[in-house]
Amino acid sequence: MSSQAGNPADNQLANKSQAWSALFSEPMSELVKRYTASVDFDKRLWAADIEGSLAHADMLAAQGIIGADDLAAIQRGMAQIREEIASGRFEWKLDLEDVHLNIEARLTELAGLAGKRLHTGRSRNDQVATDVRLWLRGEIDTLVGLLSELQRVLVGQAERHADVILPGFTHLQVAQPVAFGHHMLAYVEMFARDVERLLDARKRVNRLPLGAAALAGTSYPLDRERVARTLGMEGVAQNSLDAVSDRDFAIEFSAAAALIMVHISRLSEELILWMSQAFGFIALPDRFCTGSSIMPQKKNPDVPELARGKSGRVVGHLMGLITLMKGQPLAYNKDNQEDKEPLFDTVDTLSDTLRIFAEMMDGLTVKAEAMERAALKGYATATDLADYLVKKGLAFRDAHEIVAHAVKTAQAQGVDLSALSLEALRAFDARIGEDVYEVLSLAGSLNARNILGGTAPAQVRAQVARHRARLGAGVGADAKA
Repeated sequence: MSSQAGNPADNQLANKSQAWSALFSEPMSELVKRYTASVDFDKRLWAADIEGSLAHADMLAAQGIIGADDLAAIQRGMAQIREEIASGRFEWKLDLEDVHLNIEARLTELAGLAGKRLHTGRSRNDQVATDVRLWLRGEIDTLVGLLSELQRVLVGQAERHADVILPGFTHLQVAQPVAFGHHMLAYVEMFARDVERLLDARKRVNRLPLGAAALAGTSYPLDRERVARTLGMEGVAQNSLDAVSDRDFAIEFSAAAALIMVHISRLSEELILWMSQAFGFIALPDRFCTGSSIMPQKKNPDVPELARGKSGRVVGHLMGLITLMKGQPLAYNKDNQEDKEPLFDTVDTLSDTLRIFAEMMDGLTVKAEAMERAALKGYATATDLADYLVKKGLAFRDAHEIVAHAVKTAQAQGVDLSALSLEALRAFDARIGEDVYEVLSLAGSLNARNILGGTAPAQVRAQVARHRARLGAGVGADAKA
């Protein structure tokens, strides 16, 4: 790689202290240099920076602000820089502070004056705002795909276990029986809403700040709409002050990401409980668990536990970004350099979590017999008996009282309601007949809830079909079918 040594007048980007002219009489201290530099983390924006710069250069040439030869030189130089970075041969320099100046300095080496002309009509303020938006747009698209795959895996589990009976809980007390498939589909609904939020946020991410320059726009006759079209953006930021200082889009994305992690955390909590010996409802593949250094019998659900913990990390990044912005006057402030690390870590944490959960949930083993035994312990069909009596003519409150006495009797005998004799049940109300035992069975309870959104296996299968049509084919769609 060629050296950047030479006459500073010939290359003002030779070092960071020259990047903003000869106004300063002393170089920046090494401590401040390290404190303010961002290249160690913002270099991941390199592809977006090159993409935005090429669109800007194309527009400058179309507007007659730079010549066709300059445009060609910029395009050749950027192609070489892209190859150097992708191959790991690019030399990132702390002296050049950030991804933008590093790329521009190398371009000037390769393209000479054309490289210096590229920055015409823009500032690092609108440049970085554009880069982050372009990068985040692509990450949102990736995350939507990962969420869709996790949904497909959960739909597959729902289809395989549409008839498996799970005790449904409220207050972590056995409430009513539900289908395990129905339970899985509850998370599908959550993750589907998460996709909707990401796609809605993407519309506001996908707006162009470039051309706002430092804060006031520029005197050059830029065609900002052309740049937006070239970059596939849906609109142009309409106020230059807002364009360079807005980080709403990052906060909005982080809020959506935090909510996804909250949903992951809720699922994780259930997996941890279900895997414990007290429940014994499921088993996770060994590759997602660890053992104990002292207790040889242990199999710990480390992945769900860590995901539950990482949800706090992502929520914390959201709070950090909100706090970052709350006291800033217009327009751009150096504070905004602090938006990238939490944003990057949020994306990394979320994408890693979704990938691992899709694989883990696909390998989950359901212990149907243990689930059914647990459902029988909690008098889960008590509400069904009350509904049965209502259909026989009782008011619900009266039926509720009668069933409470029946449950108390069953508890005293240590049996389920369905184990009480017909004679014993008729002692509570003479309208109870032989048909009550179908009502008191767990399967009967499920089948009775054959209403849109209900837990009946027929409804579970109908919802599975709806989600399959919505999600289309994917890795998880046919797994273990």
